[in-house]
Amino acid sequence: MMTEDYIVHATAANASLRAFAIRSNQLTETARNKHRTSPVATAALGRLLSAGAMMGAMMKGENDVLTLQIKGDGPIGGLTVTADSRGHVKGYVQNPAVDLPLNPWGKLDVGGAVGSGTLSVIRDLGLKEPYTGVCELISGEIGDDLAYYFNVSEQTPSAVGLGVLVGKALNVEQAGGFIIQVMPDAPEDVVSALEHRLKAVTSITALMAEGRAPEDILSILLGDMDMTVTQKTDVRFHCDCSKTKMAKALIVVGAKELGAMIDEGKPVEVKCHFCNTTHTFSVEELKALKVKALSHINIID
Repeated sequence: MMTEDYIVHATAANASLRAFAIRSNQLTETARNKHRTSPVATAALGRLLSAGAMMGAMMKGENDVLTLQIKGDGPIGGLTVTADSRGHVKGYVQNPAVDLPLNPWGKLDVGGAVGSGTLSVIRDLGLKEPYTGVCELISGEIGDDLAYYFNVSEQTPSAVGLGVLVGKALNVEQAGGFIIQVMPDAPEDVVSALEHRLKAVTSITALMAEGRAPEDILSILLGDMDMTVTQKTDVRFHCDCSKTKMAKALIVVGAKELGAMIDEGKPVEVKCHFCNTTHTFSVEELKALKVKALSHINIID
């Protein structure tokens, strides 16, 4: 039985550093099972799920929503992850069956699967428009790309370590990572000490394979800087899709398209990208949705 997933929130060096670390074994394994991902797709999606969960935990509002989107020219196509501040995370990969040889270092070639492209960070804080930041991918390895995003788009120097260990049975044995951010008032000696510590940690996956918990990983990186754990947040794969939400999406598609579906005389299946749940609509239900779609048009007119 897997140990529960959670995020640790911490500060260090008189709050001039803030840090997050996550264990996401079950989260990543659930995503693997739902999407039947290949090992390299499991690693890519698991890394982005871990990052999304930690970045979601940075938000304050209970209804705030974070979305991470990677669009690359590699064979994996793209990845999307959505998270909130309560540890609810979901995600999918465009081409879950992509298979590549190991990279020159004998690791799953996430960078090769993702390729070149862009990373988008979208924060919906309940305002008129969501905040969107976009940057180029610098490696496709996801951790490096997110660190680059924080540094360039948000002017927050950050270190990001993400890892997924896939077993011989293709299951997720370990998944997790950390984000450490330097606050504007951080002294130079604190930054130097952090850089020295980070260089000493060559593999987050190796630390997780040793059984290190999120607190342990942060202690290795921040232990002599008066690290204080301020909060723990449970994490799980959670999709809030429903037949009602899918019905609303069909109404938006429009009366003409719904009419074409009705003319075929067969039930229509709508699948959720995030969790692969299929919602079926009978012909009679489609007719009712068409009436609503027509009413929607009349209201707009």
